[in-house]
Amino acid sequence: MSDDGDDAGSRTAVVVDFLPRGRPNDDRPQYERSPVAFAVGETDFRLVEAALTDDAGVNIGDRIRIEPLGENVKQLRTIPYEDLSSTGESELEYAIDEILDANEDRFVEFYNDAQPITTRLHVLNLLPGIGKKLRNNVLDARKQKPFESYEDIEERVSGLYDPKGVLAERITEELREEDLKYRLFARREDE
Repeated sequence: MSDDGDDAGSRTAVVVDFLPRGRPNDDRPQYERSPVAFAVGETDFRLVEAALTDDAGVNIGDRIRIEPLGENVKQLRTIPYEDLSSTGESELEYAIDEILDANEDRFVEFYNDAQPITTRLHVLNLLPGIGKKLRNNVLDARKQKPFESYEDIEERVSGLYDPKGVLAERITEELREEDLKYRLFARREDE
């Protein structure tokens, strides 16, 4: 059973892999290992490994409470992208897409509120495929009226055909790359 995370102030993560017998590279005997879930945080896209109770019935796509720890979560650690299982890596794209859908207002506000970082660099230019012309199209469209949805952005900004996909691509890049100077969405393991 997954935690729903509806408690005020709680944070949840979407499970991208569940290993009922623990990590295969764990040297302990199998009967001593805890079930493990790999998950991505819904608020900060932090990648985590959660040691779960033996009776935790968790599936890929479920949400688990990570702050404070949910009833089925014994221990939690933040991990780098390289520590994800292969299933976790392949399910991550779907989890990010689900998070972007579930929090559309928050991410549409990103397009509405994005500001310059320096006099020569705008936050929007950090998104894949957005150069000076497309950035200016976004800025001009939002001056007329704030964006209301991904569909609204797509309809009003000439050349931006998948605003949600652009965000997903940037989030994935931030999770994979250790040495990015600017992070917009994903918290690194050591932060």
